[in-house]
Amino acid sequence: MTANMSDVVIEAKGVGLTFKTNDGPVHALKGVDLSVEKGEFVSFIGPSGCGKTTFLRAIAALETPTEGSLTVNGMSAEEARQKRAYGYVFQAAGLYPWRTIGGNIRLPLEIMGFSKAEQAERVERVLNLVDLKGFGKKFPWQLSGGMQQRASIARALAFDADILLMDEPFGALDEIVRDHLNEQLLALWGRTQKTICFVTHSIPEAVYLSTKIVVMSPRPGRITDVIESPLPKGRPLDIRDSREFIDIAHRVRDGLRAGHSYDD
Repeated sequence: MTANMSDVVIEAKGVGLTFKTNDGPVHALKGVDLSVEKGEFVSFIGPSGCGKTTFLRAIAALETPTEGSLTVNGMSAEEARQKRAYGYVFQAAGLYPWRTIGGNIRLPLEIMGFSKAEQAERVERVLNLVDLKGFGKKFPWQLSGGMQQRASIARALAFDADILLMDEPFGALDEIVRDHLNEQLLALWGRTQKTICFVTHSIPEAVYLSTKIVVMSPRPGRITDVIESPLPKGRPLDIRDSREFIDIAHRVRDGLRAGHSYDD
């Protein structure tokens, strides 16, 4: 089904990105074409160094493509950054240890000039969203790794951007905690209807979370497959034992293998 252009929030056409280094050019991305629609949960998966994070950073205007075009909400990535179109969640929680959890979440709101009353209301709201109600006065070192990442997600949600960019936020966590946070993130997405772009190395995580899975090749990063998930939006964790889930995981794995047949 063809998307209505008004529903497309991220549009990449022929995106390439080459870094200049002392050892010569490094081709991180090549010929990336992709549309992300409003409210989708899109995962990017591929081998290390394939350009997943580079593409996410390009959406966030932290890197600049050297080829093609990239728009966010119909404007350049830089304009979208200035209009605060997205929140960004990094691999590490990146919380300041001398600020409370509430203080960490407030920081971007302080920078943006929100009133103290508005800051307090937003902090309370996002703490509830990520199931951290009552932890606003705690310090990061008093929270587990999983709770710190939830606080990081709350900070990214605090200014209510429509797009959430997430770069392997659960990669350093153990499998039990990761499963729990996957369930919570899916519930959060259902409640907020944000558009989420999510980088991962985990096939089960990509399949469980996503409405669309983007499979990428080794550098220079190209898209080898885009898989529209037939799984229902409300997904219990045990859906991972279903035939549908296993079939999608096999297709992702096949796409990763196919990527290795490209010649640089």
